Amino acid sequence: MGHFIALFFGGAFVANMLPHLLAGIQGRLFPSPFASPPGRGMSPPVVNVIWGSVNGVAGWALLCPVGALDPGALADLAVAGSGGFLMALMLAWHFGRVMAEAGRA
Repeated sequence: MGHFIALFFGGAFVANMLPHLLAGIQGRLFPSPFASPPGRGMSPPVVNVIWGSVNGVAGWALLCPVGALDPGALADLAVAGSGGFLMALMLAWHFGRVMAEAGRA
């Protein structure tokens, strides 16, 4: 069971990596936990690149060393994909609201 929990959260961390890393690479301001207020204020691109990278390392650690992801095992891919998909939905909802409030949507 712990194997699947690690895979689920590994997928979630990888999904959370993407918007932060991509916004930072594009040089755009984007919300992060380090902004004021946390998760709603805008952080500079460098902060988002660092935060995205930290999420990527955490996702890799949970997927590979801890979760021992087997790409040939459908159950492993389904659990990791579910974590990523649910996190992506939550991020879309949250960041959509934040950007609309900031007049950026």
